[in-house]
Amino acid sequence: MLQKLTIGARIILGLMFTIFGLNGLLLTFTGSGFIPMPPQPEVMVTIMTGFMATKYMMKLVFICQFLSGLFFLSGFFVNTALVLLGPILVNILGIHLFVEPSGLPIAILVLVLYLIVLISRWSNFKGLLKP
Repeated sequence: MLQKLTIGARIILGLMFTIFGLNGLLLTFTGSGFIPMPPQPEVMVTIMTGFMATKYMMKLVFICQFLSGLFFLSGFFVNTALVLLGPILVNILGIHLFVEPSGLPIAILVLVLYLIVLISRWSNFKGLLKP
């Protein structure tokens, strides 16, 4: 049962990050994606304008999301996907906690799915916490 939950969480994360990562790449490189963007509050426009002004930040984030999504879907390099997405998820959660709370339920769902996959592979990461 736990294995099915982990596989389900990995597949859902894979689909989400592959689709939204690809959409973000299209938005970044061409100016339009296949998922229409709803109007954003002014504070989010300010934040995203700052990210876009770096010329690389959002491209890097969307590439990491897309690759991680493919890794989750394939079942190969899942640990790499977890490492790539960790900082991105912290930022997504932070933005929805402190700036735009309307997206918080989805951010929490993604975090729970991420934690399910991370806990299933914890033996690969626990060495990072040794002094």
